[in-house]
Amino acid sequence: MVVGLLLVALGLTVAGVETVAGFDVLAAGESAVGYLAAGNFSVGVLSTGIFSVGVFAAGIFSVGIFAIGIFSIGIFSFGIYAAGFYAAQRHIQPSE
Repeated sequence: MVVGLLLVALGLTVAGVETVAGFDVLAAGESAVGYLAAGNFSVGVLSTGIFSVGVFAAGIFSVGIFAIGIFSIGIFSFGIYAAGFYAAQRHIQPSE
């Protein structure tokens, strides 16, 4: 699924398409909104950043259907503090 999104974004970028339905195909910066977004505050289908929201979200604070982060909220979420229907929490053990 993620590889498919990347291939579609690559194809659109090579074809010269910069926006779809008013949103950037590739967005990066301090705050980014686009289908593939990367930035401190990012919103997109596939988003990464400190605060990220999207279908596939990865970051320190992430919200999405598939969310990965220290603090993550989503149907399928993974993180130290994770909340969701299928949440996997990882507990850090102190070193001796």
